[in-house]
Amino acid sequence: RGECENRPSWRVSSRRQGLGTAGRVHRAPAAGWRGGAAVLSRCLGKRLQLEAAQRPSGLSCGTYCKVSAVLHHRIILEYVEGGESKTRSIDLLDLKPDTDVPALVEEIQKGEPLITDSCLEHVVHLVQRLQDKLGEKQNHKFSLFKVLRTHILPLTNVAFNKSGSRFITGSYDRTCKLWDTVSGEELRSLEGHRNVVYAIAFNNPYGDKIATGSFDKTCKLWSTETGKCYHTFRGHSAEIVCLSFNPQSTLLATGSMDTTAKLWDLEKGEEVATLSGHSAEIIALSFNTTGDRIITGSFDHTVAVWDVGTGRLLHTLIGHRGEISSAQFNWDCSLIVTGSMDKTCMLWNAVTGTHIATLAGHRKEVLDVCFDYAGQRIATASADGSARVYNAETKQCIAKLEGHEDEISKVCFNPKGNCILTASSDKTARLWDAATGRCLQILEGHADEIFSCAFNYKGDTIITGSKDNSCRIWH
Repeated sequence: RGECENRPSWRVSSRRQGLGTAGRVHRAPAAGWRGGAAVLSRCLGKRLQLEAAQRPSGLSCGTYCKVSAVLHHRIILEYVEGGESKTRSIDLLDLKPDTDVPALVEEIQKGEPLITDSCLEHVVHLVQRLQDKLGEKQNHKFSLFKVLRTHILPLTNVAFNKSGSRFITGSYDRTCKLWDTVSGEELRSLEGHRNVVYAIAFNNPYGDKIATGSFDKTCKLWSTETGKCYHTFRGHSAEIVCLSFNPQSTLLATGSMDTTAKLWDLEKGEEVATLSGHSAEIIALSFNTTGDRIITGSFDHTVAVWDVGTGRLLHTLIGHRGEISSAQFNWDCSLIVTGSMDKTCMLWNAVTGTHIATLAGHRKEVLDVCFDYAGQRIATASADGSARVYNAETKQCIAKLEGHEDEISKVCFNPKGNCILTASSDKTARLWDAATGRCLQILEGHADEIFSCAFNYKGDTIITGSKDNSCRIWH
């Protein structure tokens, strides 16, 4: 179970030992490594990968428009160019329930030639529909749809494709499995790794490829449809614990306990760059939504910002006094949020690398951080059993989510941004009102701690992964 030869081992100091338990990862003088579950605890900041839609550019002359994804603060313009039907996405990140819609659309029109006077009234109507959606209260109650006994050994991670129709699970049994969300049927098992499959992801928004990162020091690229292994990426000298596709699905980034991250060309199956500069293990990484920058978070207490095209180090974000647990860009690539074992969350200017604010208040380690889709709110999860919501502009704490009886290892917003989901070692996941901090629902049933949770793209399905070796689907 997760054995490696000729490797230093780590031990986790905490109240309990095991997958998803509290505590930091420390070097230990043992010669071998056993009990891998205790090695990469939830202080590794494991989290599901960001979904980022590719943005089209260089478009002109629209003929009509319609709403395509009203839950995600945007509208889609459809138009004809050269006899071909094309689309363009317009983000509405500043849209709120009290926004003056006609004034907002007038501002958008100034910079968007596709919105002509002839379709202006229609666009106003669409944005008002979107505004109405954003103003709706979270009244939906989730109920258990299916319990999946997914693997014979503990789970490591779960991830949705963009639509939520498929999800994948990684495990200590050295496999990654693909599942149908609607039926709960196992579609295929991706086999070939020689050690724990820890990091997993779809190449969202496309979803036709799956990446798996393993303690065997390799990463594999698979076909979602056939299960064929396209490439095995070799080059890391230690365990791969995080990975992410770029938004264009042309590159894959892997982060390793060998202190480096690597970029891989998906078409050629070759290494593009090695991102060297950290002095300790890399346990979190994320591309921005345009794909030209990537951040890496490390046990050396820093986050590095890299240029994807050149592999050059642009900035080192220095300020935390403990290991980094999580790091993420906001949607418009202007901000970076970081969480640390030093009990704080920090906000940074993504362009200059300068420190903007320290978001304090937690009594124990911050284990996960995230932005909402609009980048207006930040949520933090802590080992103190609470989560917090901060206003990204004012930096003030606007809600405290209290009620869990043990540490919270994962936090995420629903697509609308009005609801927060948390996963805890107390064996429950909880839904919260993002504005007030009120607990809306408790998802009970798991027999052991929950280490992962996620909404699908529409926000009407939830998946939870637990140390009890099961996934639960909630509708």
